[in-house]
Amino acid sequence: MRWIVFFEDTPAMLAIRKEREPDHLAYLRKHSDEILLAGGCREEPGQAYVGGLWVLDVPSRERVVELIESDPYYSPDRRGYKIRTWGKAFDDLAVTL
Repeated sequence: MRWIVFFEDTPAMLAIRKEREPDHLAYLRKHSDEILLAGGCREEPGQAYVGGLWVLDVPSRERVVELIESDPYYSPDRRGYKIRTWGKAFDDLAVTL
């Protein structure tokens, strides 16, 4: 099942990002079979990160939460998230970014 996660950061999350980025990137790589796409979001190019987005392929919402809350970036007082299921239009077409 496909899922998307929208992360929304407080300004205090910038310090967490700086401190934990190498561990976070290693975590994403380790789980790249489940977290298919991940990246930070900004209001405008070159500005500070204000959140992020993941696209996952996992069997349950519980697994999504487990992956989020095991991520080195997880900091509930600095980063909120919303989870949604996602059905891609034209499921027969491959997507390359």
